[in-house]
Amino acid sequence: MICHPRGKKSEAVVGDRVLWQPTQEHSDEGVIVAVAERRNLLYRQDEWRSKSFAANLDQLLMWIAVEPVFSESQLTRALIAAESAGIPATIVLNKVDLPGTPTAQTRLAPYRAMGYKVVELSLKHETEAARAQMAPLLDGRATLVLGPSGSGKSTLINALLPGARAEVGEISHALNSGRHTTTTSLWYWLDESRRSAVIDSPGFQEFGMHHIPATELARWMPDIAQHMNDCRFHNCTHRQEPGCAVQAAVARGEVSPIRLSLYTDLFEELSQPRW
Repeated sequence: MICHPRGKKSEAVVGDRVLWQPTQEHSDEGVIVAVAERRNLLYRQDEWRSKSFAANLDQLLMWIAVEPVFSESQLTRALIAAESAGIPATIVLNKVDLPGTPTAQTRLAPYRAMGYKVVELSLKHETEAARAQMAPLLDGRATLVLGPSGSGKSTLINALLPGARAEVGEISHALNSGRHTTTTSLWYWLDESRRSAVIDSPGFQEFGMHHIPATELARWMPDIAQHMNDCRFHNCTHRQEPGCAVQAAVARGEVSPIRLSLYTDLFEELSQPRW
């Protein structure tokens, strides 16, 4: 069953629970008439504004790889988006059979220290072992899987659901009929009892952050939030103020300088006026 929005615009996103009614023209199509209240919501960013992207998630799976080298900026944005939405996040490092693994592990060390779970695997070379690692993580949850091109996310979807790629083509063709769509996110049930599901989003979404005030950014970055209440000034922005506990933690090696730099860049971005 394929359901279309009523009118040109729709507030429904992947993961939404909706009320729908069948159309008279096609027995296998319906029209969305209402969207139920959401447990949580993620946003993606386009050139002008943040747009709703996915809802009612139990967890976010950040799928990265030793090669190509992952972007810490993208990773940080995704984790902040999940934190602010109250969605648990897990980082999966794929291709750990490659020689660049120690470097990738070192880069992820601060995230482990923050409390994020990091799963290491080699899906292509040790498929069954990787599937065994992923099974308990996915069981009973609705999981949004995100990752940059080349990280092996498509290999994961095919390993979990061998016929998924063909289905993507068929559904995308139906959804794109008469209009241009750059990405199509799809929900797949992993079991017949419909307890476990994965949401595949082609391409890496640039997470929309503009619903987060710049002054609240620090609270969604666990390593910075750990020290922010010890600053001399209650409204410290952790950039140049005297007596900043976050800056002192960086100097002591307790917070990565890269993380502070990412925070500063995002603070500046979120401080810009939005039209």
